[in-house]
Amino acid sequence: MHVTLQQPTGARLITAADQELAVPATLRYTSAEPPAVHIDFPPHVTVDGEATTWTFARTLLGEGLRGPAGLGNVRVRPAGPAHTSVEFHAPQGVAVLRFPTADLTRFLARTYTVVAPDEETVGAELDHGLVALFGGRV
Repeated sequence: MHVTLQQPTGARLITAADQELAVPATLRYTSAEPPAVHIDFPPHVTVDGEATTWTFARTLLGEGLRGPAGLGNVRVRPAGPAHTSVEFHAPQGVAVLRFPTADLTRFLARTYTVVAPDEETVGAELDHGLVALFGGRV
């Protein structure tokens, strides 16, 4: 049985003109994918009008709360004492959103109550072990 956590939050989209637009989002974590966190955006705030989910490493979120982290499509860094910036890089461009650090910290702490940071790969290793044990029939 998998556990899923969801936490609604708000973010501020930083525009090219340094304006800020309110954007609703939902932070999501599931024990079915222990190394990953998800940020879901509703259709009315996306370019194509479709609900959008960005998925990235839970460790990236944790590192980004303490200092700049990430080299790929998602980058996380502190933005002052009370906010954290999350950059989403896509072919259409870059979106920079500023989240309340307290929301991200609380969410991350909640994920650790579901799967501890050092136990993220136990499920995958168990699956591989069972496959080997039962000759590829699980």
